[in-house]
Amino acid sequence: MPGQGSFAEDWRAGGFGLYVHWPFCAAKCPYCDFNSHVAPAVDQARWAAALSAEIARLAAELPGRHLGSIFLGGGTPSLMEPETVDSVLRAARAAWGFANDIEITLEANPTSVERGRFQGFAEAGVNRLSMGIQALNEADLRALGRMHSVAEARAAFDVARACFDRVSFDLIYARQGQTRDAWRAELTDALAMAVDHLSLYQLTIEPGTAFGARAAAGKLRGLPDDDLAADMYLETQDICEAAGMAGYETSNHARPGSESRHNLVYWRQGDWAAVGPGAHGRITLPGGRYATEAHRAPGAWLHAVETTGTGESLRELVPMDEQATEYLLMSLRLREGLDEARHARLAGAPLDEGAVGRLADLGMVERAGGRLRTTRQGRPLLNAILRELAA
Repeated sequence: MPGQGSFAEDWRAGGFGLYVHWPFCAAKCPYCDFNSHVAPAVDQARWAAALSAEIARLAAELPGRHLGSIFLGGGTPSLMEPETVDSVLRAARAAWGFANDIEITLEANPTSVERGRFQGFAEAGVNRLSMGIQALNEADLRALGRMHSVAEARAAFDVARACFDRVSFDLIYARQGQTRDAWRAELTDALAMAVDHLSLYQLTIEPGTAFGARAAAGKLRGLPDDDLAADMYLETQDICEAAGMAGYETSNHARPGSESRHNLVYWRQGDWAAVGPGAHGRITLPGGRYATEAHRAPGAWLHAVETTGTGESLRELVPMDEQATEYLLMSLRLREGLDEARHARLAGAPLDEGAVGRLADLGMVERAGGRLRTTRQGRPLLNAILRELAA
């Protein structure tokens, strides 16, 4: 097995980004298992100072780099004041400097309060907005616990297009009672709106969420069975590809050149510094590649930053074999697939030819140009493919 120091520059194949977690929301959605919290008031200046201090701390450990992407996620980052965003982005520029074509994304909800901040975010330096629309159907928006209407979503989208060159939005499908015809019509409507990117997620029921509790009690009815969900997934791929927005990742679709650069850092196993409550990062230092985690509770994180100089709750070395597994799990989500030579360097051995051969014979994977990737037939069965290859 190669040593940690052998591939100290491996992260460059995926790039370098910064993730900033804003943990606050106006309300908790019943399907959400993210680290988000409802707070009546937030001291924005205090939070801006703490986030900026964390960026400076990490920059001291990672000198000489340039950021290719920044992602402000949450929670609901569009509840940040534009001045808060401006402070954080100034700290990031001072820490590392920006690549000439840096992508700076902020997640937003389409309520009128958040919509009113869009121009301020653009002036602060945000150049890509990712909107959590989730449905273009009033009844389903209510069922999903969303606080906006379809009309508000469309109005917010129009404002976003006027403020930002790049705009993405999310939709959830395989919802309760949703038919293939209804989803086909909704997706066609979404594609007519879309600028350059769509994130289309199947509804998943996660433990610890309100939906999870309802499902466990037998009160979440009308969810599609596995066959219907798989059919909806495949039809989604076909419809988007025909509209010029092919799926470049399991749940993400873009016009050529408009893929999310920040998320590609994750899927291509680059490095990303992560700040904010519950934020998870991966950073390569002289001793190897490390996983970082921050305190989850907002109050605990803020107190730790202000009193100890760090919000981290965990930092541990990621062994080379685990790096290889992470790369396998992430890269096969992408249509471009896995670089077999890179994986072999990390793993210390090539992929199991027997497993690859079995999957290829079943039409689940294919090889081309030194890469292994899933086929159209294999993509809905990605988890099964990963279990076979990671065994």
